[in-house]
Amino acid sequence: MGLGTIYTWSLFNQPLVDKFGWQLSSVAITFSITSFALAFATLFSGKLQEKWGIRRLIGTAGIVLGLGLMLSSQVSSLPLLYLLAGVVVGFADGTAYMTSLSNLIKWFPERKGLISGISVGAYGTGSLLFKYINGSLIGSVGVSMAFLYWGVIVLLMIVIGSRMIKEAVVSEAPVSNTDAAPVSASANQAVQAGNGQLEPKGAVPAIAHNYSVKEMLKTKQAYLLFIMFFTACMSGLYLIGIVKDIGVQLAGLDLATAANAVAMIAIFNTVGRIILGALSDKVGRLKVLCGTFLVTAIAVAVLSFVPLTFGIFFAAVAAIAFCFGGNITVFPAIVSDFFGLKNHGKNYGVIYQGFGIGALSGAFIAAWMGGFKPTFIVIGILCLISFLIAVMIKPPVYGEREQQATDAKAAKWKANPHTVR
Repeated sequence: MGLGTIYTWSLFNQPLVDKFGWQLSSVAITFSITSFALAFATLFSGKLQEKWGIRRLIGTAGIVLGLGLMLSSQVSSLPLLYLLAGVVVGFADGTAYMTSLSNLIKWFPERKGLISGISVGAYGTGSLLFKYINGSLIGSVGVSMAFLYWGVIVLLMIVIGSRMIKEAVVSEAPVSNTDAAPVSASANQAVQAGNGQLEPKGAVPAIAHNYSVKEMLKTKQAYLLFIMFFTACMSGLYLIGIVKDIGVQLAGLDLATAANAVAMIAIFNTVGRIILGALSDKVGRLKVLCGTFLVTAIAVAVLSFVPLTFGIFFAAVAAIAFCFGGNITVFPAIVSDFFGLKNHGKNYGVIYQGFGIGALSGAFIAAWMGGFKPTFIVIGILCLISFLIAVMIKPPVYGEREQQATDAKAAKWKANPHTVR
């Protein structure tokens, strides 16, 4: 929940503009930088976890995140705001987010969608609660001091929470190359290791093959998943960063009413994570993605071409937030379905770069094309492309060519063992 509070950033845009006289677009870029740094950090979080352990890593990330927010209370220039509230806060947030999420998926391999939904649902709940906490702080002590109190609170939340985490252990289980299905077992049962010792609770058996990052990058599925994740993240993150401003400028809402859109996004974002995460366990993750991309495409088309009233604006925003929450939940599970659990944090960290690039792309496309509506049109087109990918993509089959060659050689040897080796 502490990590998810960064999604209240749009509350700070206008107060910072009013205090320092900066351009709104310049201040809003801060959230894009935060999101990019968050995604970039996931490339290193797996290595850091192996070196430090999950408790120490997340606790340290909580301290850095809190200090970054507290120091942001002293800034008076945009570059310093970008560095502290953008780079420092985002990097710390991404480090803790990826390791905690991957750890949960390893603990509950048979309910990946549900546990991802609960995990990232808590992330969304943090933004919902702090919409009121940070809004109250800005109104009572001013925008700069709000950063200070915000930093203190989340530092305590993350550090205390990190002490309660128990690290899961992934066990390699020998399985046939021809059996590509995951081994069904409970993560809460002890697993018998090869040395006869019982591994701790949290150990889970491997699927047919646990892809390394290098092996994953040799598959076309990795790049297709990246395109889909980039699209999903750009649509959601762009909306989150400027939803209040869209309400004022496109729907003609007053500031107070438009600010309620922040809470609307947080609620539907959280609900989407839990509902669609659990649904993906039952009906299939790719089917869920097909639905979310179609709904998002329709919603951004409404924002682009339909005259916006109070109801239409909030319905479109709710639909995009719901689908974005579901997408963020389903993708970690898909990566583990496709590439295995053991290296999940590292593998998902690579795919997760679509989050950071998507966050930056929305802001830059808006600046280049001149506004909200052209950006929504681009997002809609990308959603339709991603829908087609979701319809066609299949999980990779590890070593398929090598296995075919081995089988052919074995058949020849069986037919004539004296001449074929």
